[in-house]
Amino acid sequence: MSKSRSPFTKAQLLPQEETLEILKQKGSLFLGIPKETHFQEKRVCLTPDAVSALVNNGHRVMIEAGAGEGANFQDKTYSEAGAEVTKDTAKVFSCPIILKVEPPSLDEIKLINPQTILISALQLKTQHKKYFQALATKRITALAFEFIKDEDGAYPAVRSLSEIAGTASILIASELLSNVNGGNGLMFGNISGVPPVEVVIIGAGTVGEFAARSALGLGANVKVFDNSITKLRRIQSNLGRTIYTSTLQPKNLIKALKRCDVAIGAVRGKNRSPVVVTEPMVDSMKTGAVIIDVSIDMGGCFETSEITNHDKPTFEYNGVTHYCVPNIPARYSRSASVSISNIFTPYLLKIGEDGGIENAIRFDRGLKNGLYFYHGILTNKSVADWFDLDCSDLNLLIF
Repeated sequence: MSKSRSPFTKAQLLPQEETLEILKQKGSLFLGIPKETHFQEKRVCLTPDAVSALVNNGHRVMIEAGAGEGANFQDKTYSEAGAEVTKDTAKVFSCPIILKVEPPSLDEIKLINPQTILISALQLKTQHKKYFQALATKRITALAFEFIKDEDGAYPAVRSLSEIAGTASILIASELLSNVNGGNGLMFGNISGVPPVEVVIIGAGTVGEFAARSALGLGANVKVFDNSITKLRRIQSNLGRTIYTSTLQPKNLIKALKRCDVAIGAVRGKNRSPVVVTEPMVDSMKTGAVIIDVSIDMGGCFETSEITNHDKPTFEYNGVTHYCVPNIPARYSRSASVSISNIFTPYLLKIGEDGGIENAIRFDRGLKNGLYFYHGILTNKSVADWFDLDCSDLNLLIF
């Protein structure tokens, strides 16, 4: 008698895990954009074009009057794009989702309703425990845009602002070298028969790359220093040309600094930027040389650096002009606002498409990486370690 064959394979007969389908249901967002109150902060999170895109997708945007003025975006333009413009600060802060460039102050957190979603920068190095305690009290869900990753594992907001800071550092140096600003009268721009401006860039990350790109575009002689051979190789590849690169050997660096007209500091550290250029090394530099310390927001990589601001951006040390403003992108507030807006808008549209922040962070690991507070519970280990706070695993809270 022949064996009867089962219609099922052995694998099909084994118990299977049941997969639950998570239903994506499109939701409409209600966003509030308050005016930035932080010292010399002129950027705004969303441009009128971005507001128009969000409103056309069924979302509401409320913006405080004058929020875009620092970046030369008028209230009228926002209103025409579909935003609700109000002079009532408390009304804006009562929106379910708050968008800011700078993290809110403790007074601003008092205006935020419980269970609100906050999307802003975190600026971990400038924070204190009280900020996190205030967020916990209000059971706020908070995303830091500098922690958000894209599909390639890069940080788009950090990269974008670094690109601006790198390009700006050369433009600022160019201004400071002119006679109008008390400089020694040198001009970027490879003029026939005139020796080019010598630029030393310390750090081959994004800031260093864009500083080098701008300096080369203006005809300068560029030397890049970094201790990472990989970064030095990458910068040459990205620039598409061979430039002088060196590891941070004191002998080579001192020689380059003695000859340079402009030195750009673009080195980052874990907690603080390492001091790469000592006081004696600055002493050896030419009178009238310019130092732009882009690393100043993390302490600076020149020993002689001291924090300055946009109103009084420079000081002189031993004949060398120092520019040490921590928030360089705010100097070009419109370009920086467009850049930030370009990063925010797709994420906001995605959160709406996915039916809210909970679903969005389920589906997008990069966005999930930006979350550091979930309903008043701290979920970011770096923040927890830095401030000695308790931290919970986000996966246990969401799923």
